[in-house]
Amino acid sequence: MKLALRVAYDGTAFYGFQRQPGVRTVEGELIRVLTKLRIIDGPEENDFKGASRTDRGVSAFFNVVSFIPGERADLARPDVLNHHLHDLWVLGVAEVPDDFHPRFWARSKTYRYYLIDEGFDVLSMAECAKLFEGLHDFSAFARLEPGRDPVREITHIGIIQRQGYHVIEITGKSFLWEMVRRIVNALRFCGLGLLDVEEVGAMLEGTYRKKVPPAPPENLVLWHIDYGQIEFKTDEKGLAKAKRDIFNRYSRALTRAALFGDCLVEL
Repeated sequence: MKLALRVAYDGTAFYGFQRQPGVRTVEGELIRVLTKLRIIDGPEENDFKGASRTDRGVSAFFNVVSFIPGERADLARPDVLNHHLHDLWVLGVAEVPDDFHPRFWARSKTYRYYLIDEGFDVLSMAECAKLFEGLHDFSAFARLEPGRDPVREITHIGIIQRQGYHVIEITGKSFLWEMVRRIVNALRFCGLGLLDVEEVGAMLEGTYRKKVPPAPPENLVLWHIDYGQIEFKTDEKGLAKAKRDIFNRYSRALTRAALFGDCLVEL
């Protein structure tokens, strides 16, 4: 039997997802708690894998890890795990096939970026967004790793207008390093008149001297991963605690934003 956990986390509290020596990461925190509770002996021994290695500062509402449980598989429950985790919440558990891999089995991933409204021309942003949909070489919109194929497919980009901000929703099969954040900045530049739609089209065709820089990571959330028929069962007690923690954390952030917003008006 193999188990998969759906996890959410506040990315600003971690040095990225992937475990690294000497720093606090999402993966490292999960492994620490799972080994402490004897659910696993170690990441290699129990085939611990993650779906998405989000960057430092990037949060998630739906990331996934999987492992082969050890002697205390009965403790792999949201209510137990959330008692020991901080800045990180287990929202669901699923039994998955032995050959399940959380990255390779993902049909698609959806990211959301929360972009403060700077007086954007939304029509220009929407026109720019359409260019990114489909199969393209994203070399101009990513930080490329050696040997990594720069061709990716974006199936959908949506711009959701809210009061005072926009939600940029991007769905695709897989993404390159910093790809989502660079696409968001391209949309932002088009919305501000700093970049033409024609220039974006040329960059996708390989004509460029400078790359679009990435938008800040703190406003980016890994929103959903589609696995088809795999269903993550939720423990209501564990979910209730996660909801309280998440609400308290982000309501404090909203309060501070409102406070400083009023201060800036007065100044």
